[in-house]
This record gives sequence, C-alpha cells and structure tokens, in this order.
Amino acid sequence: MAEAGVVARKAAVAMLDGVLGDGAALSELVGERGPLARLDDPSERARAQRLATQTLRHLGRADRLLKPHLRKSPALTVKNALRLAVVEMHEDGAAPHGVVNAAVAVVRSGKRTGHAAGLVNAVLRKVAEAGADWAKLPPQELPGWLRGRLLSAYGAKGVAAIERAQAAGAPLDLTPKDGDAAALARRLGGVALPTGSVRLAAQGQVSALAGYGEGEWWVQDAAAALPARILAPVPGERVFDLCAAPGGKTLQLAAAGADVTAVDVAPERMARLEENLDRTGLSATLVVADILDWQPEQVPDAILLDAPCSATGTIRRHPELPFIRSAADIKPLVALQAAMLDRTFQMLPVGGRMVYCTCSLLPEEGKRQVTAALARHAGLEIIADMPDLPGVEAGWRTEEGGLRLRPDFWSDLGGMDGFYIAGLRRAN
Repeated sequence: MAEAGVVARKAAVAMLDGVLGDGAALSELVGERGPLARLDDPSERARAQRLATQTLRHLGRADRLLKPHLRKSPALTVKNALRLAVVEMHEDGAAPHGVVNAAVAVVRSGKRTGHAAGLVNAVLRKVAEAGADWAKLPPQELPGWLRGRLLSAYGAKGVAAIERAQAAGAPLDLTPKDGDAAALARRLGGVALPTGSVRLAAQGQVSALAGYGEGEWWVQDAAAALPARILAPVPGERVFDLCAAPGGKTLQLAAAGADVTAVDVAPERMARLEENLDRTGLSATLVVADILDWQPEQVPDAILLDAPCSATGTIRRHPELPFIRSAADIKPLVALQAAMLDRTFQMLPVGGRMVYCTCSLLPEEGKRQVTAALARHAGLEIIADMPDLPGVEAGWRTEEGGLRLRPDFWSDLGGMDGFYIAGLRRAN
C-alpha cells in the first residue's frame, strides 16, 4: 500500500476522532489546523474527507458488523480505524487485502495504538468475509432524541425513507446565474431539475468545472434554492436577506435584479459571500450585524429570513450532525427563531412580504414556529396564494400554507435537503 494511501486514511481516522471524540463539525476539521493540513496532495485531502464522511454515514452498520468480533470496545482511534476499513471494504468495494494492510499501518503508526495492530489485523480479516451480512443491514438510524421527534411527525415509513436518503449522501446541485438550467445542464453533462436547479452526479473539484471562474453558477442544494424563488423579487425591489451567509440566496436575489442588503453576524462567512459576489459579478450591500440589534436605514419591500436551526435537513451532506447535536440544542434555537421572526415582522411595512425558512426537519422549527408567530401578531398572515413554482408538488404543501421538503423526496433523482418554507405578509 502506497504511503500516501496510509496518510490519507490516518487523516480520515483523525477526523473521525475529532467528530466522535471532541464533538467537532467536519467543517472545523478541514481547516488549516485540522488533520487535512498535513496532506500536500489535494487529491489525498479529498480522499481523506470522503472516507471520513462515508464512514459517518454508515457508522452504525460498521459497528454491528464489528461487534461479534470484539470482546470489549477498543480505544476510539482503534475503533475508528476498524470502522473506516469496514466501510471502505463493504460500501466502497475496495480490495480487502489493501484495506486491511493500510488499517494495520495506521494503527501501528500511533504512539498509543501500536499495540492494537494485531487485533485490527485479526478482526478485519474476519469481517472482510462478511459482505453478504453487510448488504442485509438497514441504513444507519438517527439518534433517539431526533428519531423520536421525526417518528411523531412523519411516521415509521417516513423516517425509514429519510434514513435511506441520508445514507445515500447527496449529489452536487448548482443554481445558474441566468436561470437557464437546461443550457447549463447541457454544458456540464448534468440534469435540469424540475424546480430550475442543475444536478451533477460526479463530484470532482468544483472550481475546475466549466463556468465556475466566470461566475455562471454557484453551488446550492435544489431545496435551498426555493425560498428565494418563492419570494420572487422583481427588479428594483429592496430586499433584506437576513442570516445571509454563505450567500446562495443573496446571489439569487441579486441575479433577479433586486436591491439586496445581506445581513449576517459572522464576518468570516460574509467574506465568503463577498468572494462569491465578486466571482459572479453580482452586487449587494453587506452588513455584519446581529439582526436582533440591527437598525436598517431603509424600509424593505420584502425580507428573506433563513433562520439558524438544527440543520437536521442537511444530514445527508453533513453526516456528523447526529453525533455532535443533542436535544438540548433545540430549545435555544426555537427561542432564537421566534425572536428573529418577531424582529423581521417589525421591519416589514404594511403590505410587505417575507419568506421564513429553516433547513430543519423538526416541526417546532417549521410549521409550529410559523403558527405561533401568526398567533402573536394580528397583522401577520400566511400568503395563501403563494406562486405555483415549476416542480413544486402538491404533496409538499402543509395545512397552514407552507412547504415541507424532505431528503427522501425526489428519491429517483437523488433527493433534496430537508427544508421548511413559508411565505408571510404584513396585512393592514
């Protein structure tokens, strides 16, 4: 096994240690201080990240296959090396001989794990023969605190479908700057989705794709592209994009000709938005501020609020979330969303409209949040005549008038992120 392959796997195991041992998000572990910083080759960095991500998607299945061969649970790093090897052999279809040798080399190279090299070798040689058992294992289950909530909302069949979608991962979706999804799909060999996004099956280096440098498109999940389309700004309208970074919705609003003010509390995320505006040749006014304290100098025609949330709708892209979040995170987020909805209502003029959205699967961050806001504010109403956008199916609409999107929707096309979206208006 080439040394580069061992180094990439060692970095992947270190990323798993960071998620499962320290509660770190993968986005924190790919930075300059993370395990990937030791890898000079971009392809090896990509390989390490893919291996760690894939292992997190199938962690429960790997543990079930390993359990009969372990009398007691080994140290976390050793267990993560075993998990990674199992997933690489049985999910990726890698040759067992090379995977076993690499896993042994990874463990042997650690000061605190070298003694477990023999265990890793013995266990993996047994597990290498269990391909048929792997195929029979169900997708990884969500943690109990989240699964229980989703069972109440969507039932057992719905949750099983969501878990299958999350285990499958996510394709790469793009939003065309000019709105011509069919033309962009032809240029890149992708598929034009019913709602106007473009989907690519292969996920190579994004910046190497045709049109990236020219700013012809940006990466944005098909579900995440819907809130701005529902807000439907017309050229010249003054629109506030609140909690805007990293900026996909800001780019959509600007491309539609709106006069956009994008507000976010995180300077580093706003820097990414500024880079994307420069790349696409679009313009917006950027404000780094907490929207609960921000005092705008102008009155908007419309507002898009993509509120901070549990991000449980994005687990197929961020498989570490079930391992680093807990039930205790939900209540403060729900309170923050309510405060932001109240503040947004204060900013709206009579007749002004807004879209509230979260990338969450939880009803308390979606329809319950909107229902509670309608009860608090006599002048707030749901927009019952929300535009019938191409590709939006009737079954996605909820009883209070919003949209509920789930990862298992469009299963034949590769799914979508989970989102809740509602259009609201300040009435007379």
